[in-house]
Amino acid sequence: MGSKKAALNSLLYVFLIFLAVLFLSPVFIVLINSFKTKFNIISNPFELPNENTFAGLQNYINGISSSGILSAFLRSLFITVAAVSVLVVCCAMTAWYIVRVKSKLTKILYYLFVFSMIVPFQMVMYTMTYTVTKLHLNNLLGIVFIYLGFGAGLCVFMMSGFIRSIPSEIEEAAQIDGCSPIQAFFLVVFPVLKPTAITVSILNAMWIWNDFLLPYLVLGTKNKTMPVAIQLAMQGAYGSVDWGGFMAMLVFSIIPIIIFYAFCQKYIIDGVAAGAVKG
Repeated sequence: MGSKKAALNSLLYVFLIFLAVLFLSPVFIVLINSFKTKFNIISNPFELPNENTFAGLQNYINGISSSGILSAFLRSLFITVAAVSVLVVCCAMTAWYIVRVKSKLTKILYYLFVFSMIVPFQMVMYTMTYTVTKLHLNNLLGIVFIYLGFGAGLCVFMMSGFIRSIPSEIEEAAQIDGCSPIQAFFLVVFPVLKPTAITVSILNAMWIWNDFLLPYLVLGTKNKTMPVAIQLAMQGAYGSVDWGGFMAMLVFSIIPIIIFYAFCQKYIIDGVAAGAVKG
C-alpha cells in the first residue's frame, strides 16, 4: 500500500513538473529571443543565443528608446494601481453592505453582480465604446471606473463569501464602543479581509496590466498603455516588425507583474478558499 502511494505521488510530481515546464516555456522562449537578432528570431525561434545570433542589450535599448514606451509604462502603472485600489475598496464596501443588510434589494444586487461575471466583453464592447465617448470617459480616469464596472462581479462574489464568515458581533461591539458603521468597517472588517483583498488585487492587476483590447478601444493610440505601445511601436513600414525589440519589451512588461505576484502569491490560496468555500 505504501509503495503504491509513493508511486502515485511520484507520478503526480512528474505531472506537475510537466505542467510547470509547459506553462513557463512561452516565457522562456520570449526571454531567449529578446537577446537574439531579428532574422535569427524568425528563422530559429527555439534556438538558444550563440556568438552568431547574440544581440546583447541592443534589443532592450531599441525598445526603450522607441516612441512612447516609457510614457506608456507610466500610464499602465497608474491605471493598474488606481483601478485595483478602487476595485478593492468599493467592492469590499459593497460586499459588506450586501451581506449585512439582508433584504430583497441586496439579494437582487448580489445576483446581478454574479450574473455580470458570465457576460462576455464582446457583447457590450461596441455599446460601451459609444457610451464612453458620449460621456467623455475616454481618458485615464474614465478607464479606471470602466475597469471597476467589469471587475466588480468577481470581487464582490469573493468578498461576500469571506464576509459571511466574519461574526457580526465584533462589528456590534465596535459600534457600542463609539464607532460608526463606516468606522467599524474600516477598523474591524477591512483588516480581516486582507487575504481576499490581496487575492483580488493580484488577479485584477494581472488582468488590467496585460489588457490590450479595452485600453485600445477606450484610449485609442493617443494615450497608449504598455500592451498597445508594444504592438504599435515595434511595427515599421510595410508591415515589418522589429522582433528583437518586440521580445525585449515583452520581457520589460512581464517583470513588474512577476515581482508583484512573487510578493503576494502566498495569499492567493487562502483568499480563494476563504472567498469561494465559505460563501
